[in-house]
Amino acid sequence: MKILTQITLIISCLNSQIGATESVFDFKDPKNVNNIIFQMDAPLESINGSGDKISGNVTFNPEKPELTKGKIILESASLHVGNPVLKEHMHGKDWLEVDKYPTISFSLNKLHGIKKEGINYHAQAHGKMNIRNVTLDMKIPVKITYLKGMLAKRNRVEGDLLVIRSKFSVKRDDFNIQAGNNLEKVANQIEISLNVAGAHPF
Repeated sequence: MKILTQITLIISCLNSQIGATESVFDFKDPKNVNNIIFQMDAPLESINGSGDKISGNVTFNPEKPELTKGKIILESASLHVGNPVLKEHMHGKDWLEVDKYPTISFSLNKLHGIKKEGINYHAQAHGKMNIRNVTLDMKIPVKITYLKGMLAKRNRVEGDLLVIRSKFSVKRDDFNIQAGNNLEKVANQIEISLNVAGAHPF
């Protein structure tokens, strides 16, 4: 009985140590620095803008990065372009219809083809992109930077940081956004640059 108890304690200790390396990172940034940048380069016009209302959680284990999972969410109403009329159209019912579809999201299921370089992990993120209530399987390139103990330098709170960077593209006709229309002014392909940091306070 005593030996069994000791074995149970050892297993419990090992499980605790394994689980301790897995952390949940919160991407709702109190500094409001997290953002996405988008560009649409049509023959007549190039449209550039950004969005900054980002939230979500990602679970990351530096020893098992292939098990990374989570979800990054953007409030579609936070998407901004300099021209107020263009912004109104972009938010309206013929385009993103932000009142009906308030969020754009990417749900990460797994990382593939991981290459570690120092504190950085380069990989293909496999998941599901949801825009305007249309969900598609996607693989996007990501660079994940694990900054152990560096949260205090950003948010003045002890903890770890996880920074995710990615550049990829989507096509608006894949998400039923004015498919085939106005291509001379609004490009079908949308280039997206993502740069977000998640916090895991101690």
